Amino acid sequence: MDMSTYELYTDGACLGNPGPGGWGYILRHADGLEQISTGGEVSTTNNRMELLAVLEALEGLPRSSRVTIYSDSEYVLKGLNEWMPNWKIKGWKKSNGKPVLNLDLWIRLETQSQRHQLTTHWVKGHAGHPENERVDRLANAEAQKYIT
Repeated sequence: MDMSTYELYTDGACLGNPGPGGWGYILRHADGLEQISTGGEVSTTNNRMELLAVLEALEGLPRSSRVTIYSDSEYVLKGLNEWMPNWKIKGWKKSNGKPVLNLDLWIRLETQSQRHQLTTHWVKGHAGHPENERVDRLANAEAQKYIT
């Protein structure tokens, strides 16, 4: 069976850190069709929102796929590509021996990284990249919904 191929553009936002937050993604299938989704939380951190944007998209795919992730979050991309393998070896502890922050989300992402063939690309935020600007607007609009 051929694997489906997607481009995934993600962003997270937090108004204050911690504070009200939102995430958004654009998932584009190879045929050009897009799925857009958003979510948020009343009290969260920017890093959690960045991770959730990726997770929500990957977990929503019905089967293993090839996914190219475009993100302006070095936290997500370095975590996925560099830090996570060492965290696992060390029992989900950082190099300083302290527990990994957002462990619940990293464990979910580790599961998705085994399920899908992931490629990552860092995109400079707020630099005119069309999809990055779109997901930034989606994440911020979602975070605004939680302002009381």
